[in-house]
Amino acid sequence: MKQSRLFYKTLKQDPKDEEAVNAKLLVRAGFIDKVAAGIYSYLPLGQRVLVKIENIIREEMDAIGGQEMLLPVLHPKEFWVQTGRWDSMPVLFKLKGANNKEFTLGPTHEEIITPLAKKIIFSYKDLPKYVYQIQTKFRNEARSKSGLLRGREFVMKDLYSFHKDEQGLDKYYERVARAYEKILARLSLGDISVRTFASGGSFSQYSHEYQTLCDAGEDEIYLCKQCNIAVNQELIKEQNVCPQCNNNQLEKKRAIEVGNIFKLKTKFSNACQLTYKAGDGHGKPVFMGCYGFGPSRVMGTLVEIFHDEKGIIWPAAVAPYKYHLLNLSKNDKVKLTADEIYRELSKKEEVLYNDRQDISPGEKLAEADLIGLPYRLVVSDKTHGQLEFKKRNENKTQLRNLKELF
Repeated sequence: MKQSRLFYKTLKQDPKDEEAVNAKLLVRAGFIDKVAAGIYSYLPLGQRVLVKIENIIREEMDAIGGQEMLLPVLHPKEFWVQTGRWDSMPVLFKLKGANNKEFTLGPTHEEIITPLAKKIIFSYKDLPKYVYQIQTKFRNEARSKSGLLRGREFVMKDLYSFHKDEQGLDKYYERVARAYEKILARLSLGDISVRTFASGGSFSQYSHEYQTLCDAGEDEIYLCKQCNIAVNQELIKEQNVCPQCNNNQLEKKRAIEVGNIFKLKTKFSNACQLTYKAGDGHGKPVFMGCYGFGPSRVMGTLVEIFHDEKGIIWPAAVAPYKYHLLNLSKNDKVKLTADEIYRELSKKEEVLYNDRQDISPGEKLAEADLIGLPYRLVVSDKTHGQLEFKKRNENKTQLRNLKELF
């Protein structure tokens, strides 16, 4: 992609109406644009990052048998009344359509997937089933000042599993947990993310959150260094020891929740009369699990963790482009060389090419640091047909030929 054609605009100063580092840098670098508190547009650079995060999640969900689908955003009121959550969830966006019919914008999709499962699951032969979606969610958050970390509109992957019994649910629950660990490792967050015990509410004794350690995090967790798990702030009031090893020396940390897993058991299947006919001919309730992971929140988390005073430092797996090619010369011959390098490199790799002639070399270099692609390649009057190669997270540069990049 040539930057002269890219739909973006960078800013030299932080936007005045943003508090969080992720929002400041993503807006400044032309990845997102703020529409209102907690509501953002994703520009082409931002969309490329978001899709790469989604694809990593998608691959790991497919690997554990998940089937992707897409459920509606607009939910009729009666579905939420049936489960008792129309009046108990204060974050619902409620609206009226034609003929005064009431709806909500979906903050989650148990109320839609469970009635749908009734049309598909009838017998023990129909179980288990695993389905997921990557969908926009809506929550009427009272406070939305953390950029992509707490939005009123955000992207969520939600997986739902359906089982004959609790043993089947427990087994799949652990498969999802392992899949989440793989996702976090691929996102370069594995070493700083911990499985965190949280209250299971009315569902079970425990649920689990996946928390990424970060000083900018809104959550407070208590980390057990002996087994590298944690307890969230709500649970620590009830149990001041590690649930796994009983260690009572827990270290308080700030963190960002990027995912969670719940054993719903029969809460929603009972509310919606989702049953199956067992082998003995008797009807039994379906056991359910719910597993959430936030691609847009992950995008904000990555920026909170991987940045310096110059800008973003994207991990290679999610960077919008691998290489940032800069032509710092006004010389026509050098420009032809840079153009040819761009054409050849683009055949094999993702390249963003700053071909613009209306900004200075210093501005191009500063903008490259702000955007934060993994590798910077510079063509100038001094490189003599070669490339000045530099990793975004290192200071040293070296001259390379194009063939040496592969």
